[in-house]
Amino acid sequence: MKKILIAEDSATEREIMKKALEAEGFIVVPVEDGNKAIEEVKKNNYDLVILDVIMPGKNGYQVCREIKKDELIKDIPVIIVTSKGQESDKFWGKKQGADEYIVKPFNIDEFIKTVKRFL
Repeated sequence: MKKILIAEDSATEREIMKKALEAEGFIVVPVEDGNKAIEEVKKNNYDLVILDVIMPGKNGYQVCREIKKDELIKDIPVIIVTSKGQESDKFWGKKQGADEYIVKPFNIDEFIKTVKRFL
């Protein structure tokens, strides 16, 4: 079974993504801030990381950059899921190493399809 880390400060958004992914048979570990996301991804094996941009501690861009610069975890796909939908935001997210960038509100079926594409 594939294991996914979700870093999202909104409990509602976290729960929506968690339930949708668990319904597809994935193991989901939710955290609410960037510092916990880095700590978690470095100590456990994950197949995918989903990051919000605006979070306490480190933001999603910082977490993504840190993951992609670490030789041990750089190959883990990262999907940014955020309300920051400007082209400059998307550009910046991809520049930090994000494999995909999804803007909220998102279609849950498209979200699942995107996740599966990286697994």
